[in-house]
Amino acid sequence: MLNFDGVLFDLDGTLLDTAPDLGNALNHVLRQHGVNECSYDLYRPVASNGAKGLLELGFGDQFQHINYDTARQSLLDYYHLNICTDTQPFDGVADYLAKLNSASIPWGIVTNKPGWLTDKLLQHFPIMSKCQCVVSGDTYENSKPHPQPLLEAAKALNLSPENTLYVGDAKRDIQAAHAANMRSVAALYGYLTHPQEAQDWQAEYAIQHISELSALNKL
Repeated sequence: MLNFDGVLFDLDGTLLDTAPDLGNALNHVLRQHGVNECSYDLYRPVASNGAKGLLELGFGDQFQHINYDTARQSLLDYYHLNICTDTQPFDGVADYLAKLNSASIPWGIVTNKPGWLTDKLLQHFPIMSKCQCVVSGDTYENSKPHPQPLLEAAKALNLSPENTLYVGDAKRDIQAAHAANMRSVAALYGYLTHPQEAQDWQAEYAIQHISELSALNKL
């Protein structure tokens, strides 16, 4: 059995399925502009790409003609007000985090989500109160794929990077883990267009369900 001292997680698409609420915010903006709404199947794969990625998807060829700053703020404001209408933890997340807590294995969250959204979202999930470190996209000067957020999180948890797992569902997550000298785990259940795309990321591990992480810890 492999032995890692701690685990860091991405948030959207890894711990929480936030795509429905992000899509609701996108469709709110599209309705404001008289543009056809976007279906779940279309916006789910880009849910981790931030407001710009969602707006580019929704507006398509019209994206270059909109006031991006206004549209972005409208999307974020709506999302902030409706941040946990349909969001839920992915299957098995609560059970796995409870196992980490019971085994006194430290864990934290490193996300590119802005802190004012991260903090409000996590308040809706009691299991997240046990998280020992939260690093958002604006916590430090750099965000993923830069290694700084991961290294600062490891430092806060008193973990050595080489004995830390980082779990994420996007290429930038794997790149950040490699740059931080952490072992990376591709969450294939997350917001990928197709699981095969993760093969090019060269993650050390890939999982179809979060419970598979138990084989990499003292669980």
